[in-house]
Amino acid sequence: MLTLHPVVKTVGLLLLSNVFMTFAWYGHLKNLSNRAWYIAALVSWGIALFEYLLQVPANRIGHTALSLGQLKILQEVIALSVFVPFSIFYMKEGLSWNYLYAALCIAGAVFFIFRG
Repeated sequence: MLTLHPVVKTVGLLLLSNVFMTFAWYGHLKNLSNRAWYIAALVSWGIALFEYLLQVPANRIGHTALSLGQLKILQEVIALSVFVPFSIFYMKEGLSWNYLYAALCIAGAVFFIFRG
């Protein structure tokens, strides 16, 4: 039986969680823009349930191997890694230098929080 390291499990669960999160937070802008805001909110809450069903165990597993700060920065790296392709390919928004600048800021955060 294959046993995965807690960080690997955490990354996998957070990736899946962030896919749901991104669709819950931003998917309605494309798919439900002609509906009342409360319809979009209810649909988003339904999608967000799946996010939480993945995110809560991810954080519990991750906290066995990572500090809280490391876990949070890892979450932000994954969130941006999911958001950028979503923005470009699903929402059809252009890639801008701001994504690179944001990634550099997060890379700096990763350096500082994981340096020891």
